[in-house]
Amino acid sequence: MTPVLYDYWRSSAAYRVRIALNLKHVAYERVAIDLTQGEQRSAAFLARNPQGLLPALDIGTAVLTQSLAIIDYLDAMHKEPPMVPSGPAARAAVLAQALVIAADLHPIDNLRVLNRLTSQFGADQAAREAWYVHWMVEGLTALEAMTASASGPFLGGDTPNLADVCLVPQLYNARRFSVPLDAFPRLLAADKAAANVAEIAAAHPDRVKPQA
Repeated sequence: MTPVLYDYWRSSAAYRVRIALNLKHVAYERVAIDLTQGEQRSAAFLARNPQGLLPALDIGTAVLTQSLAIIDYLDAMHKEPPMVPSGPAARAAVLAQALVIAADLHPIDNLRVLNRLTSQFGADQAAREAWYVHWMVEGLTALEAMTASASGPFLGGDTPNLADVCLVPQLYNARRFSVPLDAFPRLLAADKAAANVAEIAAAHPDRVKPQA
């Protein structure tokens, strides 16, 4: 069957999977789940993903969750282009770069955490934005240093890899929140290169957002 991606247009985790699917040239169908309306907490969606998070990829025999786990599956099933190097040390380095975003930065800046800051601690919009910018800058500063010696236009060198797949959505979010980015020239260069890749450009939120 054609895989079905449960997706929200502005979800950076779902954006990662759209990029990977496109780079692998895997045809898929999209089902929109509106995070702003709480559709991820519906009984129907929780039956697919008990975490109530996006993305989820229905491959017919299973529903896969967690963006990096989905991309790992895609990498196993569709070898080209590889998302991580084959050498153990190089593979670990790329995974570490991706996890700076996917495990350390993104989870504490996502919508449910920002909403919790307001509901439990009374944070106003200015406090939410300050929280967001602090963690974004901290994570990107580390990633800039970790990728300083990367050669080629992408973090992955001549072709985008898993670190690029995670970077592009994160910089999209950073710009939405007016995070200052001038201190990250290596990351900005990789993001600019990625914007010129048709498969990555096709996954951009503006290309998949619902029509008004």
